[in-house]
Amino acid sequence: MTTHNPLLKVLDSPGKTGNEQPPIGTQFFNYPNLDHYETSLLKGLELVQSAIGAASQPFSGVLPHELAKKFQSINLDHSCQSLEDALQEIEKLYLKDAVYFHHPHYAAHLNCPIVIPAILADLISTSLNTAVETWDQSAGATFMEQKLIDWTTEKIGLGTQADGVFTSGGSQSNLMALLLARDHCCATKKGHNNKLHGLPQDFSRLRVFTSEMSHFSVQKAAAILGLGYDAVVKVPTDRYFRMDAQALEAEIERSVAEGLLPMAVVATAGTTDFGSIDPMPKISALCREHGIWMHVDAAYGCGLLLSPKHRHWLEGIEQADSVTVDYHKSFFQPVSCSAFLVKNKQHLSVVTYHADYLNPLNHQQEGTPNLVNKSIQTTRRFDALKLWLTFRTLGTEAIGRAFDQVIHLARQTYLLFLSEPLVQVIHRPQISTLVFSYFPSRHLSARELDSANIYIRKALSRSGQALVAGTKVGDRQYLKVTLLNPATTIRDIQKILELIKVHGRAFFEQNEQSAKIA
Repeated sequence: MTTHNPLLKVLDSPGKTGNEQPPIGTQFFNYPNLDHYETSLLKGLELVQSAIGAASQPFSGVLPHELAKKFQSINLDHSCQSLEDALQEIEKLYLKDAVYFHHPHYAAHLNCPIVIPAILADLISTSLNTAVETWDQSAGATFMEQKLIDWTTEKIGLGTQADGVFTSGGSQSNLMALLLARDHCCATKKGHNNKLHGLPQDFSRLRVFTSEMSHFSVQKAAAILGLGYDAVVKVPTDRYFRMDAQALEAEIERSVAEGLLPMAVVATAGTTDFGSIDPMPKISALCREHGIWMHVDAAYGCGLLLSPKHRHWLEGIEQADSVTVDYHKSFFQPVSCSAFLVKNKQHLSVVTYHADYLNPLNHQQEGTPNLVNKSIQTTRRFDALKLWLTFRTLGTEAIGRAFDQVIHLARQTYLLFLSEPLVQVIHRPQISTLVFSYFPSRHLSARELDSANIYIRKALSRSGQALVAGTKVGDRQYLKVTLLNPATTIRDIQKILELIKVHGRAFFEQNEQSAKIA
């Protein structure tokens, strides 16, 4: 495409020095540069295809200090000679040592493979650089996000007054939940307006109750909100690692008796380690009885909303005052793609501030839909387009079936590990995570077993052949597989198990040799 662009003359003439760098005017995404846009994307596409084709395992095994050496010679003030050179550098510094979540031997964290329509949507929204904070910057993007929010609140069953907003992830959503809960509690129980007057003098009495297996972002949010870690009461769990409702009731009553002020209960629908789902019907009943805000962190378990077989596991979530969902976990979307949802849209006014240049009050009075009115972020990407194109291309049922597939794989994995004499499992997976340990003998000490499991995880990572996670239960060290890849099969899990046993044996053989030398 050869179209005269007057911008090129203005931008390029002053800086021309005869070097090989492309003129800056040719690099902007606009109509005259569409040919360059296409050829550049094709080169990037070729690079990604090559990297994926060459990825025979999920990780290279590189250690931090080894990779850091490659960056020492990089001078960001000196550009590469060409796009091809820059892409080769990306291959060397990033793609060669990237962690490939799509690989069937990746089973570490809550990272999912992503669907192709979502990648295409990311390309489209990034190319236009749409920002969705106000209507005059986003137009149809505003309605796409709102439609998906309304769809999600309907799937949850939050009612006709529900609303929400897309967020960067579960941590931000949980922060918003506790922010709204804090201000609601101070307003209803103390008649105090935090938004106008700041926190009341006795705000240190506020308490948040959550399972001892809940996500760390609850404590983090409490600290950010000025309440501190001490404001979070960790409630014991039952033998299935779910919040114990009786223990919750006892903790609430104890707090009230001590003159403290119960502010919120955070229930979890899919804990990070165990995939356990707290008893939401019992928790909601306690919250209603005591006038406490109920939040459900369903960042992981939100995929059950589309599950043909297991939707009933989320019974009680419709009673929540607020809910966290992470589409970039169990909906197979690229990071980031998440949402925070509330039963009563009026509560979102806590984060509303009207700036005359951006979202003046008269816009709201006129009915202009400025999404910044319900977000703690101002500038925000159009992340909703990924989910929109996924649904409109694949359908919601396909996503639900894919999530059911990883749940089924987790059950197969559980039975496989139960049959393995060198492995000890400590729970039956409810969603798609399994915590276990390499346990070759009952005669070994706890210290030896913990050291072996730490070694196995590091050795697997160093080899790059498979990736699993590690965690602690009590004071003991365990391994964990997190299954979010519908392409992973039980044969892949068998290979991972064999690698675990190989490295476990190597650990004890090394210890025996060291003992002999000593």
